[in-house]
Amino acid sequence: MRTIGNVIWLLSGGLVMGLGWWLIGLIAFVIIGIPFGIQHLKLAKLALAPIGKTIIDSDYAQAVRAGSL
Repeated sequence: MRTIGNVIWLLSGGLVMGLGWWLIGLIAFVIIGIPFGIQHLKLAKLALAPIGKTIIDSDYAQAVRAGSL
């Protein structure tokens, strides 16, 4: 179901959104800086196929990495 949902998403506007984030990422690399450009490229990747992805808080991710959860 994820694949079908992502294909529908991609065809109904996800491709435009992903390309937009990618273009903004390239502009951010040049004007703002590399860290901002990298984050925009991550958003572009997420915009292309969001169904089935989980976004978590960075504090939670750090706690999981540290093994305290």
